[in-house]
Amino acid sequence: MKIVTCIAPVNIAVMKYWGKRDEDLILPINDSLSATLNTNFMCAKTTILASPDLKENKFWLNGKEESFEGKRLQNCLREVQRRAKDMNPDVLGWKIAICSENNFPTAAGLASSAAGYACLVSALAKLYNIEGEISDIARLGSGSACRSIYGGWVRWHKGELSCGEDSVARQVVPSSHWPEMRVLILVVNDKKKKDSSTSGMQRSVDTSDLLLYRSDKIVPKRMEEMITSIKNKDFHNFAKLTMQDSNQFHATCLDTYPPCVYMNDVSHSISGLVHKYNELFDENRVAYTFDAGPNACLYILEKDVEEFLSVVNYVFPPPEVDQVEYLTGMPLENRKIKNDLINSLNLTRNEPGLLKYIIHTNVGEGPTSTDDHLLSLNGIPLK
Repeated sequence: MKIVTCIAPVNIAVMKYWGKRDEDLILPINDSLSATLNTNFMCAKTTILASPDLKENKFWLNGKEESFEGKRLQNCLREVQRRAKDMNPDVLGWKIAICSENNFPTAAGLASSAAGYACLVSALAKLYNIEGEISDIARLGSGSACRSIYGGWVRWHKGELSCGEDSVARQVVPSSHWPEMRVLILVVNDKKKKDSSTSGMQRSVDTSDLLLYRSDKIVPKRMEEMITSIKNKDFHNFAKLTMQDSNQFHATCLDTYPPCVYMNDVSHSISGLVHKYNELFDENRVAYTFDAGPNACLYILEKDVEEFLSVVNYVFPPPEVDQVEYLTGMPLENRKIKNDLINSLNLTRNEPGLLKYIIHTNVGEGPTSTDDHLLSLNGIPLK
């Protein structure tokens, strides 16, 4: 019997991946770039047990048993086992039990599949003693999962080969490069989204002319500018590029037919508030980006977090009855907003509860191992 458990991070893209040139191999039509977030506050956790005593393969996700025959899970498992050349052949023949859970909403536009498949592949690699490059295997589960294999700021190279061998992730700079960087995640809606990323991007590839122009003309130039901004820690330009790319991504979704609508009125109110705040100081102090969902991911430097959070809490008051802890993550002083800031920004309050909760986090490391397993030694979930 052998049991392993891994924890893997979420990543939030500042240059978006949207659209595949090969659906089976999950090869993107353009490069993308993201920050890996601290696993202390947002992560996937996966335990895999292999045993000659197991009668069949089993898979549990967030407490619910799922089919083990999912195409993407099978692709990842098959490729890891193919590379397990030095593994005991008996172990390769054992059945396995997989138990995985996220500590944040699944399928709500918060990169749950990226963390989940990065975690799965990291655990499988450990189980079967695979060393070296595995981001290309994680890509077979979920495209953006390849970026969660590394910490810090990570670029996914689209690659040129039809076999996908060169479509891998590479770290641009480590998490220690920009220690002042923080991320505020404003959870607008933690329910499952209407259009999955997979179906949405396939529709965009089939119908959006803007998508093709973006991948061919815009992303290559913008990517180099983004990397330079990160390396130089130029937040003003980093923020501009991040917001421009988010806006263009969602414009592409609207250019899709029928359109994919991921942002809602609260999402647009948040982006408007960010622009208003930046204009007050005549520089970019906050950058928003929205993945395929309504939740806002805000990049911001440590020195500005408490003040901007006071603005957010004024405009979007917390729920009157807390069903969950409202502000989670890295500790913050709950600063009251200054009256002159209310007046300068001409702020108006919304009704309470438009935001479900807020996560305060930072840039972190890639997957890690732990002995805190989710399965008992007979392959049954512990809870």
